[in-house]
Amino acid sequence: MASRPLVLDVSRLIWRLWAGRFPTGIDRVCLAYLAHYRARACAMVQWGRWRKILPAAQSDALFTLLSESGSHFRRRLPPLLARAIWTPSPDVRGKIYINVGHTGLDATGFPQWLARKGLRPIFMVHDLIPITHPHFCRPGEAARHSQRMRNLLAAADGVIANSADTLGQLQHFATAQAIPMPANSLVAWLGLDRPMPTPRGPIKVPHQAAPYFLCIGTIEARKNHLMLLRLWQRLIVELGDATPQLILVGQRGWEADDVFALLDGDVALRRHVTELGRCSDITLAGLFDQARAALMPSFAEGFGLPVVEALQRGCPIIASDLDVFREIAGNIPLLLPPDDLEAWHKAVLSYRYDSTDWQRQKEALAGYTPQSWADHFDKVDAWIVRLSGQSRWANSSGLENAINPGR
Repeated sequence: MASRPLVLDVSRLIWRLWAGRFPTGIDRVCLAYLAHYRARACAMVQWGRWRKILPAAQSDALFTLLSESGSHFRRRLPPLLARAIWTPSPDVRGKIYINVGHTGLDATGFPQWLARKGLRPIFMVHDLIPITHPHFCRPGEAARHSQRMRNLLAAADGVIANSADTLGQLQHFATAQAIPMPANSLVAWLGLDRPMPTPRGPIKVPHQAAPYFLCIGTIEARKNHLMLLRLWQRLIVELGDATPQLILVGQRGWEADDVFALLDGDVALRRHVTELGRCSDITLAGLFDQARAALMPSFAEGFGLPVVEALQRGCPIIASDLDVFREIAGNIPLLLPPDDLEAWHKAVLSYRYDSTDWQRQKEALAGYTPQSWADHFDKVDAWIVRLSGQSRWANSSGLENAINPGR
């Protein structure tokens, strides 16, 4: 076990794949951590209060299954977990436990279980939106997320935040709850897997000759699709057949019945708004390449991967004026209040053509380089190595070599 100093919680990936859900931003982070740490970790699986840490061989089999995520997943997972139930778990005292999916954090007694196992927990915090904006979330989610954050603060040796904005919100929550922050924290922006593939030709979209705008993200109240649809209703009245197209990429989520009603019931909107539940990386790259701009009118975000993807692809952005967007994108996007319909109307009309601000963005984007996952993990690896000497438990032997093989 000296070569496996980590315990990686893969529960979220298991249950999302089992349900056949398209990967969200958090899922993609979980997949990146799986790819980076799989050779140096044992797998942990949670279901309710059942928790199991798998030995190395079974961990490797599970990691491979999760990485392939093919149609055989539901057939191969049950026997793998059944064998794991009857296999003794390895001794993990002093190992570093990594949970980047928020899974199990609201479970009663979870911090105490981690302490009994002698694990040294590190958690990633993606956002505190259910706490700061409960009206945009499912009923009960604010209470569940508050419990997640309380357990995290009680258990963590260290916390990774995906942005300085997220870390600041966690610090504010800790102060309000009179709970100390973990002694070790790290801001590590999320990375991109690799440059998006370049399409061989133009991506076919409805009304190919018309300019179009692109909006990416789960269709939920927080993402503010309702404002965009009301804007497009206005554009249809003003411009008729010359109205630009709006392409929505994302699954339908929650607390957005008014949006679904418009998408399903407004015949005029359906001629100018295309809803894509999911699309491939190569299709998304082509959509970015041909779009006049990416639109991100969210009321709240923890990070905003679509913004970074648009920047990487050289696509101008019109987005909400959020602290986190200023943090990760600087002064490149056009930032507007998310509830200012007039400002968004003016911007979309302007960005149909090569306006002065559109050209400003295109020039700024030419020099943009996004953070890669390699950059992210260089920072996280070095932080974990430093953390290894700061715990109330014994250090793992060979930790630095195991986390950074060959360095």
